Amino acid sequence: MPATAMNHFTILTDQLDDTVTFYRELLELQTGKRPPFKFPGAWMYSGGQAILHIIAKTPLPEQREGVIDHMAFSATGLLDTLEKLKARNIESDLRRLPDSGVWQLFFHDPNGAKVELDFEASEPGPA
Repeated sequence: MPATAMNHFTILTDQLDDTVTFYRELLELQTGKRPPFKFPGAWMYSGGQAILHIIAKTPLPEQREGVIDHMAFSATGLLDTLEKLKARNIESDLRRLPDSGVWQLFFHDPNGAKVELDFEASEPGPA
């Protein structure tokens, strides 16, 4: 049976509240229904789909990066997103794909997980 789509990403955190707030404020994900697991965490939703699972775990490993390099989301509002990152003093790396012109914005969440937001080529970019 072939895979047909990405279902969700799961990240580990030792800062559950800060991590939920980060994704709620920056990516406008909403917390929602989560099974009654015996460990703390949160499920974050977009368009009715739980796309980000967060598991609270203490302590986290010293090495924060793993075999998954980053998670990518389709997004809108490039300039607003850049302002949100700047207001939170979050460093980012904005790139433009040479063939398609798609904007790729990279930054790290409070746990060190790399996040990529992809914006349509038609979105206005910084001056």
